[in-house]
Amino acid sequence: LSVFRDRLRDGSAGPAMIAIPAGEFWMGSPENEAERKNRELRHWVKIEWPFAIGQCTVTFEEYDRFCADGGRTKPEDNNWGRGNRPVIYISWVDALDYAEWLSVQTGQNYRLPTEAEWEYAARAGTETEFWWGDDIRPAQANYNGHCTYPVDLFQPNPWGLYQVHGNVWEWTGSQYDEKYNGAEMLCANKDAGGTRGMRGGSWACDRWWVRSAPRFWDTPAYRDYGLGFRLARSFQ
Repeated sequence: LSVFRDRLRDGSAGPAMIAIPAGEFWMGSPENEAERKNRELRHWVKIEWPFAIGQCTVTFEEYDRFCADGGRTKPEDNNWGRGNRPVIYISWVDALDYAEWLSVQTGQNYRLPTEAEWEYAARAGTETEFWWGDDIRPAQANYNGHCTYPVDLFQPNPWGLYQVHGNVWEWTGSQYDEKYNGAEMLCANKDAGGTRGMRGGSWACDRWWVRSAPRFWDTPAYRDYGLGFRLARSFQ
């Protein structure tokens, strides 16, 4: 699949994005998957339109440029380093602010991926616990660890996405609904109440949290040292 970067107003390159085709897939986990939770309800989902998603989670380098442009306070890095590491201590509202800024800079429609888009892209046509199978080793993902790693470590999935398992939890645009009920297909309004879904697990998580299906949630203002985000971009 193709990787592209939109240009910002100053001519510099935006985040690396991957074009994802429309399609259908099983979202959630089968009942016999080890350590599954009821909130991983398995159901058939159709992704109606192609979209793009970040090859990696947004980095400190990318987010710091946004902060500098708007006079915004830069988030802490927990003394792990900035640059190519995933930006952390980012709320859902912060992530939307960045997507809105990038949209203005590029003239394109950046946003957060829906829960359905996130899992569809993370699975990349697979139905196993992880995109590579049902077992996991420290050489494949950052979990049960001590800090974040640079965003482009480990082998990318078959669609070219890095670290969809572990490293940092990733905000989605969807309002969290334990039984889904269609919320996974939509992006919540910035001012809507309730909680937001996050996916992927983090460096601090046990193996079962970093599978393709697990879900977590928090309020739009929540920030944490294990929480970042991955962009999406609409084509229409």
